[in-house]
Amino acid sequence: MNSSLKPVGILGTGKYVPEKVLTNFELEQMVDTNDEWIVTRTGIRERRIASAEQASSDLAYEASKIALQNAGIAPEEIDLIIVATVTPDMAFPSTACILQDKLGAKKAAAFDLSAACSGFIYSLANAANFIATGTYKYALVVGAECLSKITDYTDRNTCILFGDGAGAVVLGTVPEGRGFKSFELGADGAGGPLLNVAAGGSRCPASPQSLEGKQHFIFMAGSEVFKFAVRIMGSAAEEALRKAGIDKSEVDLLVPHQANIRIIQSALQKLNLSEDKCMINLDKYGNVSAGSIPIALAEAAESGRVKVGDCLVLVGFGGGLTWGASVLVW
Repeated sequence: MNSSLKPVGILGTGKYVPEKVLTNFELEQMVDTNDEWIVTRTGIRERRIASAEQASSDLAYEASKIALQNAGIAPEEIDLIIVATVTPDMAFPSTACILQDKLGAKKAAAFDLSAACSGFIYSLANAANFIATGTYKYALVVGAECLSKITDYTDRNTCILFGDGAGAVVLGTVPEGRGFKSFELGADGAGGPLLNVAAGGSRCPASPQSLEGKQHFIFMAGSEVFKFAVRIMGSAAEEALRKAGIDKSEVDLLVPHQANIRIIQSALQKLNLSEDKCMINLDKYGNVSAGSIPIALAEAAESGRVKVGDCLVLVGFGGGLTWGASVLVW
């Protein structure tokens, strides 16, 4: 990042996942699949499911409270709230505005950002630049999803993958030498039809036909998205490292989007990193889209996997198609 800008880093992390656990063995009773097949192909063993009463803002609120407490920042001090989500509480107001009210963060500007599973990295880039330029002092960035609400539990190709949860971070200025060193963001809109929810927007408003056609659920062309992800995860991380002027050998921890263990392993191979230098928790939570990376980051911080001075690489891909990576010194 530009040396004339203020150094920006993460002051606190937090995560929240719903209590209800959906295991592979329970999915065996719902669709034609089995635990061994799911674990072998994806690495996922269980995922968390929001209750009927819970929406994305509720999950975001719980994660945000913990992040603010860990940062030692009061809600009233937050200047900006960005919520990355593809499962907002409603079309508008934004989930960020609902969260702002729940927290009592009265002076914060608030908006949602939609970049699917890359949304958290996109949001970090936005918030970091607001702080680096001196526009704001503190920002709350949240990835929150209730993917169970848009998952077809009769589709064995997708229902095994997705779960619910939220992760949050508080951003602010940090000492020189620490914080975010680079961002790499990208998109390929031509790949949009490979991963989407077709109905519910202005192109295809809700109708009896859209409901009957299950167009309000996640559609994914699995093999095509897998090939894209294998290609882009490693290359996006490499480009972020190049921008930061940091060698692969200096990376202490990779925090990837938790979509598929084979995709994560391909990124590790590209970066010449061993699995002990990677935060992996998809076996417990599945793919939580924009919530995936911040939940993993919060768990890494909680468990002592990161210490001051460590070099971290965050990287993800998602619908859009989009991708994002960031290098930061903890």
